[in-house]
Amino acid sequence: MASPFGSILLVTGGSEFLADRVRRKAVGQIREADPACEVAESEAGRLVAGELAALTSPSLFSTSSGLVITGLEDLVDAAQAELLAYAAEPSSDVAVVLVHGGGNKGKGVLDKLRKNAAVHEVKVEAPKYERDHVTWVRREVTDLGSTIDEEAAALLVTAVGQDLRALAGAADQLVSSAGQGVRVDREVVAQYFGGRADVRGFEIADAAIEGRLAAALEQLRWAEANKVAPVLVTSAFASGLRSLTKLADVRGGLRDNEVASAIGAPPFKVRALRSQLRGWEPEGLARAMDVVARTDVEVKGGGADPAYALERMVLQVAAARRG
Repeated sequence: MASPFGSILLVTGGSEFLADRVRRKAVGQIREADPACEVAESEAGRLVAGELAALTSPSLFSTSSGLVITGLEDLVDAAQAELLAYAAEPSSDVAVVLVHGGGNKGKGVLDKLRKNAAVHEVKVEAPKYERDHVTWVRREVTDLGSTIDEEAAALLVTAVGQDLRALAGAADQLVSSAGQGVRVDREVVAQYFGGRADVRGFEIADAAIEGRLAAALEQLRWAEANKVAPVLVTSAFASGLRSLTKLADVRGGLRDNEVASAIGAPPFKVRALRSQLRGWEPEGLARAMDVVARTDVEVKGGGADPAYALERMVLQVAAARRG
């Protein structure tokens, strides 16, 4: 590991969680390189002229020092000039970490910092689409010392949602529970997270969309008995049917990864969607979408009996399927 002293780590991007994780790791590396080093932290918006020099000076108890400045986008002009002057000639005894919160504010100082050889940038952009979150989960589990297949990672994203902090915690729980080096598959994820309400919603939707009516009704009754919010069920149906509609509009001849990119789904899910789509015609998809939209209104207060509305939706969506 290269010494953090004499360099400037610039952390940029719109993910607060990822930026904070990089910041904490960098501070750990500074203290590992010199346990006696004092690391000061400051918000950029509170820095005044002349303060940067004091913060980058060694203390009485150590020959080195560390400085973390967050919210770089809020740095005032006078402090910007001092920071840029320091970046041009950094001290070999000082480690500096700069964190920019993303966006265009403060872009000028970023562009100038990037021109300095001492500045090393780490970009922390959050995943955008579902497939990107699946990829992120797989990389997270790998970093923790295990592996997870694509289908299991997708199920985890469905169960936990797309909040990275929650996904990181879930990945850590899975690896800790299953053991390092153990491959995490769908069964392992289902064991720990399969009871989540939103997962049940997608299981009901998949069964109905695939024409497995008995399974869909059985899962629906479980959901009702366990007080799963009806809106989670209608949301799952809407998501599944929208994905089929997007797939139906994609021109033929594309590979799974190209289709995945076009519709915003993981490649493994494309194969499942292709299989589902074989049972549908455009007219049937349109009817099913209308049914789900009406049911969604009913379960949100427009109907007297949400349980009846959901069961009717399952029956009508299954009936809209071809053959």
